[in-house]
Amino acid sequence: MKTILRCLRPYALRAAAGVTVKFTAAILELILPLLLAHIIDSCVPAQDLPAIWRAGGGMLFVAFGAAFCNITANRMAASVSMEMTQTLRQNLYRRTLALSQAQADRFSTASLVSRLTNDTYNVHQMYDKIQRGGVRAPMLVLGGLVLTFFQAPPLALVQLVVCSATFLSIWAVTRRGIRLYTSAQEAVDTVVRVIRENAAGVRVIKALACQGRERERFFAVSQEARRTEEAAGQAMAIAKPLSTFLLNTGLVLVLLAGAFLVNDGRLASGQIVAFLSYFAMIQTATLGIARIFTMISKGAASARRIEEVLLAPEDQPVRTGPSDGPELGMEAVSFSYLGVEKDLDSASFSLNRGETLGILGPTGAGKTTLVSLLLRLYDADSGLVWVEGRDAASLSPQNRPFGVVFQNEALLRGSVYENIAFLRDISREEAIAAARTAQIWDFLQTLPQGMDTPVDIRGANFSGGQRQRLLIARALAGNPRILVLDGADSALDYRTAAALHAAIRRDCPGVTLAVISERVASLRNADRILVLEDGVITAQGRHEALLNTCPRYRRMAELQMGGMA
Repeated sequence: MKTILRCLRPYALRAAAGVTVKFTAAILELILPLLLAHIIDSCVPAQDLPAIWRAGGGMLFVAFGAAFCNITANRMAASVSMEMTQTLRQNLYRRTLALSQAQADRFSTASLVSRLTNDTYNVHQMYDKIQRGGVRAPMLVLGGLVLTFFQAPPLALVQLVVCSATFLSIWAVTRRGIRLYTSAQEAVDTVVRVIRENAAGVRVIKALACQGRERERFFAVSQEARRTEEAAGQAMAIAKPLSTFLLNTGLVLVLLAGAFLVNDGRLASGQIVAFLSYFAMIQTATLGIARIFTMISKGAASARRIEEVLLAPEDQPVRTGPSDGPELGMEAVSFSYLGVEKDLDSASFSLNRGETLGILGPTGAGKTTLVSLLLRLYDADSGLVWVEGRDAASLSPQNRPFGVVFQNEALLRGSVYENIAFLRDISREEAIAAARTAQIWDFLQTLPQGMDTPVDIRGANFSGGQRQRLLIARALAGNPRILVLDGADSALDYRTAAALHAAIRRDCPGVTLAVISERVASLRNADRILVLEDGVITAQGRHEALLNTCPRYRRMAELQMGGMA
């Protein structure tokens, strides 16, 4: 919670002001029963009508003052809690973006989304309730107990015992509730994951007629989320009825004892009325505290999950390293995602500036893993990765030279221009130039709105080939020094793919190019081609050399290109 509480520091003075106003409201509320007792015990017996009017007017003034202070404090609490939550969410979002790919994999996308939405909301509710009732309710309880001890110590002692038992019960229930709400939030993570998967794969689900199976899967995770939330709710539901039972038991005892005291003349009627007013006030405040503890249970569980991300160590720091290597390359690099079996084993190659690297291999051979290490999405377990002649670990995040197109990259909801610019300071002229190179400009000119044409989420209103070319234009628009194309031509016909590669070489002189492709034709002009199999570079060289020395490469070339190989 310490990390979360730091978000309150900029708003400490405003929060303190709100607490002061709430404290004032509680004091005013505590004065009301005293004025009532004064009217009953002093003014009414003396038949002093002016005094009754003065005391009644005082009660009215105090009541309006308490209401005004409560409303003002609640508005201040709402403002502070909303701004604090905004700061917390921004900090969490920045830290999420700064997570390494390995850390993001461990947390999972669904869990990160849930922490940014549900968990920050729960923390917001906790702060809001604490500011609204965290001062007023305890103040009413403590103030009421103190004042009742002055009115009738024996009755106040009964009330103190009842309140103590109530608070101990609430505390015990809350401890269990925090653990259960943590499990409930984890179940929500699973629901979010399934929703994301179904939303992203809705076309496949419909094409394969899997709607029924997916409904059953969603029903199962929803049931599990309901079960865990229900378990947490049932545990916390004990708090209010138990508090009500204890407080009502105390009320019965107080009424019996008070009746005997009044009958014996040891307690005035006004005092017992004031005492019962304080008891009702304490009862209401105690139930309010029970509700606050319910919110604290949820908020504390969510705060712990948020802190897990905020306190995640930086596992990819920028460090010094050698700077005398090739433009792009590896030296005996090995890497494993799970630490069990190597996904890339002893990979070594080098590439000069402005040359083209081709990467070829079957599914699961390690092609994307190799590129991920070049981009430093992951750190190699051993060996050295070269980027622009330097150790990749010595490059700061702000000085990455890459333009990248991944296989399953998504477009944003916005215009074509906004998708190509991608939140960068890129002019329309630069975006148009990138679109020309990416072989999409001719198509964009046929659209009624051209570069301002809206793009649906994930580019649903464009074909697969059009989406790929827009993504390539996005990568080119930043004038990268190293361009990585991971299966970027998989949805393009051979003629368009050939025109694309020729345009990149024509319009981007000096750019070092790394291309992952299943098409030998897309790689045949590369300066160095890597043939991967089971995480091992089994062969490397130019197209002509590999035809003579690598049976796998020759077989793929013959199957795809026939006699032209």
